[in-house]
Amino acid sequence: MDITQNKAYSNRKIWEISYPIFLSLLAQNVINVTDTAFLGRVGEVELGASAMGALYYICIFTIAFGFSTGSQIMMARRNGEKEYGQVGPVMLQGVYFLLFLSLDFFLFSRAFAGSIMSVLISSDAILDATMEFLGWRIFGFFFIAVNVMFRALFIGITRTKILTLSSVVMAVTNIILDYLLIFGKAGFPEMGIQGAAIASVVAEAATTLFFIIYTFCTIDIKKYGLNRFRTFDFKLLKRVLDISVFTMLQYFLAMATWVIFFVAIERLGQRELAIANIARSVYIVLFIPVNSLSATTNTLVSNIIGAGYTNQVTRLIRKIALLSLTLMAVFVAVTCSIPQLILSVYTNDSALITDAVPSLYVISAAMLVSSVANIAFNGVTGTGNTRPAFWIEMVTLVFYGSYIYYIGVYLRQPVEVCFTTELVYFSGLLLLSVLYLRFGKWQNKKI
Repeated sequence: MDITQNKAYSNRKIWEISYPIFLSLLAQNVINVTDTAFLGRVGEVELGASAMGALYYICIFTIAFGFSTGSQIMMARRNGEKEYGQVGPVMLQGVYFLLFLSLDFFLFSRAFAGSIMSVLISSDAILDATMEFLGWRIFGFFFIAVNVMFRALFIGITRTKILTLSSVVMAVTNIILDYLLIFGKAGFPEMGIQGAAIASVVAEAATTLFFIIYTFCTIDIKKYGLNRFRTFDFKLLKRVLDISVFTMLQYFLAMATWVIFFVAIERLGQRELAIANIARSVYIVLFIPVNSLSATTNTLVSNIIGAGYTNQVTRLIRKIALLSLTLMAVFVAVTCSIPQLILSVYTNDSALITDAVPSLYVISAAMLVSSVANIAFNGVTGTGNTRPAFWIEMVTLVFYGSYIYYIGVYLRQPVEVCFTTELVYFSGLLLLSVLYLRFGKWQNKKI
């Protein structure tokens, strides 16, 4: 797609790039919904343990994702400059680097995950179940390292429709294996929370295989330099890391604050942790349209700067932000009109559903702010100025972490009050991102 034409800035063109990402995230988050829904019918211990185990896994995942985001910015810039042959080497170096990093994280997790989680979790039952989950889940590090780089490649060159297909493969594989392995159907062993972890790993492996086959069958690998297999190109890797190191730290620390949040909730009680996990699952689903438009903002900003249209950046960000707010308003209206029906997907415990409704309302309000805040913030990262973006995130997270400690640990407020931290976070992110786009010096960043 030629994004250098003005018509590319229309809502229709923005949506043409965004909707495949949206569908891919929707399919991908079926995994989260499925795991939560199935384990919610196994027990509250398993439900809480899957939340804590998933947070550990996602903290590692966000480091890989942060690196891929920096790579995506560089690939999008080369794509906008029509330097197509330089796209593939960035992607391949990223795969090599992340596979090496995944091995390190895998070995680290084998040695120290138990000690880390024992500090974070006070319940012995939840701790034991969490370690059962992580014992299998960490094998996914290797597959996700490849998957995030394929995702960065296809978003960077604005060929996003493949993401929908890959996520359908992941979702269908996960749903089938969840049902078979968690409950022990069709002759498979009943593995409970371990079955959920195995299903997720196999689903990620199936997605990796799909990406490889699709790429070599449908993409002009010579045009994009994907045939240039080589050992580490340290010079190129350093250029990518100059951008990615800040997004890696940014995403990791952002997720680390989620860990702080759930540690605070876990100390309120087993029921509160189950409520928070269900609410988090709904939160992630609601975040899908924002996430897809954020990825679009990131790559389009980098593309149009590469094409020489820097003066169009803020106009593009405003247009996408308005579209994001409109979509989120619809999602929030539906969610708030049928909260108990939505929550019943995750559990058949009527008391748990009733207790979770207030948290759902708070999350819905936070999502309205996030729909604009994340677009503005990804506009900043899309310019390639990842260092200022990192500091914007850090300042915001200081307030977030202080707030959740005061509300959750010191005052021990109910779960729905603790979720107001999301309003604090997104409000701060929006304010600082807008100020940087208005007054910061980002126009001439070279990458």
